[in-house]
Amino acid sequence: MSHHRSKCVVITGASSGIGRASALAFADKGYQLVLTARRREALDELAADCRRRGAKVLVAPADVTDAAAVAQVAERAVAEFGSLDVWVNNAAVVAYGRTEETPVPVWHRVIEVNLFGYYHGVRAAVPWFREQGHGVLINVSSMLGKTPSPHQSAYVVSKQGIRALSDCVRQEVADLPGISVCTVLPGAIDTPIFRTGANVSGYQIQPAGPPIDARRVAGAIVRCARRPHRREVAVGAATRVGLAATRLVPGLTERVFGRLVERAHFLDEPAARTEGNVFTPSGDGGSVDGGWRHNGWQPPSPPGRRWLAGAAAATAVAAAGALAVRRLREGN
Repeated sequence: MSHHRSKCVVITGASSGIGRASALAFADKGYQLVLTARRREALDELAADCRRRGAKVLVAPADVTDAAAVAQVAERAVAEFGSLDVWVNNAAVVAYGRTEETPVPVWHRVIEVNLFGYYHGVRAAVPWFREQGHGVLINVSSMLGKTPSPHQSAYVVSKQGIRALSDCVRQEVADLPGISVCTVLPGAIDTPIFRTGANVSGYQIQPAGPPIDARRVAGAIVRCARRPHRREVAVGAATRVGLAATRLVPGLTERVFGRLVERAHFLDEPAARTEGNVFTPSGDGGSVDGGWRHNGWQPPSPPGRRWLAGAAAATAVAAAGALAVRRLREGN
């Protein structure tokens, strides 16, 4: 039996994608689980899977935009399991389309779910952490938490805000060595979110690059819970390269990544305008995978691939040069 058996983890957005993969990964490590999302049916199905792995599970449906409901999730966790050891803020929605063409209520709602939802998680969890003298807050941001992207501005703003929120809370608990705050930065991940998001672009959406398995992100989240000494954890080699390029040659990276999104994120197939699951849960997406890795993802056309490869190489060379110059200056 794992020595983590007594630890309790709350996961928001647990019904699909990274949240669902994380629940299963924590179950395998012997954690007690509190699963929250909007859809009870999807949570009940996930809870059954986790219990088959030996985990104790509490299903606590809630909408993260409701601060009182999120606080109640924390209270139920402590009442059920005696402590609240890890809180994973993960619930997210997305809207695709130019900023000025995205309906005002949709843009607002993405921020409300992704950023205010995390804030409500902080308000719910951190007081319990302070009372106990320990706890780990894990905020799932994105590579887009540091790198901008066109046609999903609300999502990018929320993910950059999440990084800032993490940093501020980390400062506020710095006098309590038992409390840690970790930010996870995934890149393109194979989850249902690309099909369930709002879309006013007129085109069908896919991940901007070859997506990686959501289980890799889940593994990083579990490692943060067990060894929470790292402030930020990037998931995926492409993510780490992109973040390094953003830091070293931000202007060039912004231009290249913008073109990448234009050429790879949007398929040459029409799509009707939809609010997706931004306001109400969709019947789709109650799974870890979005089906992109095996047969769904389409690379750009050959001219697009050649342009992107050349631009990526130029960005890598420029980043390496910038790093070399920086090291030379530091050495003098």
